[in-house]
Amino acid sequence: MLSSPSLDLTSPGLTSGPSQLRVGYVPYSLDLSHPADRRRFPAYARSRGIPFEIARPDRSYDLVVLSEIADLKTWSSYRAGKVVYDLIDSYLAVPRSDPKQLLRGIAWYSKGFQRQPVLDFRGALERMCRRADAVVCTTIEQQQTISSFCPNVHIALDLHDELIRSVKTDYRAGRPFKLIWEGLPCNVYQLATIRDALREVSGKHPIQLVLLTDLEQKRAIPWLGRVRTLDMARRIFDHVRVVPWEQASWSDTITQADLAVIPIDMDNRITAGKPGNKLALLWRAGIPVVTSATPSYARMLEAVGLSQLACRDTAQWIAALDQLIGSEEARARAGTLGRQYVERVLTKAAQLQAWDEVLTSIGIEVPKEVARF
Repeated sequence: MLSSPSLDLTSPGLTSGPSQLRVGYVPYSLDLSHPADRRRFPAYARSRGIPFEIARPDRSYDLVVLSEIADLKTWSSYRAGKVVYDLIDSYLAVPRSDPKQLLRGIAWYSKGFQRQPVLDFRGALERMCRRADAVVCTTIEQQQTISSFCPNVHIALDLHDELIRSVKTDYRAGRPFKLIWEGLPCNVYQLATIRDALREVSGKHPIQLVLLTDLEQKRAIPWLGRVRTLDMARRIFDHVRVVPWEQASWSDTITQADLAVIPIDMDNRITAGKPGNKLALLWRAGIPVVTSATPSYARMLEAVGLSQLACRDTAQWIAALDQLIGSEEARARAGTLGRQYVERVLTKAAQLQAWDEVLTSIGIEVPKEVARF
């Protein structure tokens, strides 16, 4: 299991409020290297100076913050402290009868997330939300669904300070034109949703697809070994280069590209329900982005006057790519408007305030003098 009694992340903390409390956190990864561990509650706690430790269910805490993959049966029965459940993904949007939903509890057990197989995964999520004193989610749609099980639901997006070290200001295109995609290699398959658009557009413009991700990943059946990301990507598009994902060079790699893409499998309710985190992250780097028209992405692009860059079908992807590949002015406008939006709306102060409100809602005060950014 992920909870570890040996990893203690206490740090110089507050003189009142949360620093006087015992706070536990159930992470995605023991070393906190997982992106969600770096960008969600632990990032907030570090910014606010709140000490915490890796939570154990046999210990009493004033507050336990659970990551999405926390053991559902164990923690939904926890009574030794207040509980905040950070449910990032839209699992509750999937019907109980969906085949993948039926198997998800078994899959999470096989991955070590759960102590026991969970036969009714959706039911376990619902019980966890009912138990939680507060649930944190990432989209309006999630908030509406979770409210049926917990009256205290908050929306908080990721904190991205770790990655933004440079910002794109030069929108002249290279040759070939560099389209960039970034993410976990398990999501490379989603590029297949724009396969036809890439092939159509590449007939008019020389394109190189750059993937910023891990060079390989485990196969679906782990004992079959690993598969190269490049091999996976070349089944979708011929002109591909894979660049290793590294925190130190992330900004440089992104800003050297000409245009970013976020294709999403809209037939999958979980991926279609993803929040605006990735779009916000890319916009922080100043790069123009074309996305699939998920509700979150469509709202953000409409807010900046770029609705045409949220695509619902191949024809719209072709039109959006043609427009931005062919116009430096259009790229500069898209990148600049996106960056202005996150600097105005999705500031670090706003993201920290969202977590402040979570704690305040369950009776934990964050003193003003330590509400630092």
